[in-house]
Amino acid sequence: MSDAEESPETPELRFAYVAGVTPGKWIRRWEERMPDVPLHAFMSDDESQLSVLRDGSADLSFVRLPVDRDGLHVIPLYEEQQAVVAPKGHEISVFEDLAFEDVSEENFLDVAEMGGPDMALQVVASGAGLVIMPMPVARHLNNKQTVSRRLSGVPGTQIGLAWLAGNDSPVIEEFIGIVRGRTAQSSRQPSAQQEKPKKAPKPDRRGTSSAGKKPAVSQRYAPNPDKGRGRGSRKKGKR
Repeated sequence: MSDAEESPETPELRFAYVAGVTPGKWIRRWEERMPDVPLHAFMSDDESQLSVLRDGSADLSFVRLPVDRDGLHVIPLYEEQQAVVAPKGHEISVFEDLAFEDVSEENFLDVAEMGGPDMALQVVASGAGLVIMPMPVARHLNNKQTVSRRLSGVPGTQIGLAWLAGNDSPVIEEFIGIVRGRTAQSSRQPSAQQEKPKKAPKPDRRGTSSAGKKPAVSQRYAPNPDKGRGRGSRKKGKR
């Protein structure tokens, strides 16, 4: 058997994330707590956000909900702010945020029918209509020919963390805990549950008597021969 076959595989963790998710803070926390376990991250689109789990490309995936949860564990994380996106110069640019009733008469395009967010923004830039999408996605794509504003009064979207059911390795559990905000000292973190080496007992510095008795306590000061004698007794001895 070769050395490569004898040595265990080095643990690592791979995760995917859809556009609009910014995983930097979780990556930094992982590198602080688990510096010996490599962490690999890559972006996926909404169509492949689950397939990366099923084909083994990723151990976990930050997904945009809802998704088909069959065979998966999914943790909802946070809700995304929605945005309305219009061609540059559109009248929505004079507002900071809008309610859907303010733009309900506009011609809205379907992002999925346009071939995804990136293509949809190109169609919007041509003046064909407006789209509604998560604000983080619009900011990530950053099409200079469009303008986006926060939009209320429409159903929101939510980001979640997904992984295959049954795939609950310690490194996956560690990452889930980091994403959920658990501290490094949390009893639910696998890294905190590892047995810490016991400290060796301090050596007995008092020594041991030859008869096997309790070690004698050394005197800090030498006995004073004059202790207990009165001042008069010392004078009496002088002639």
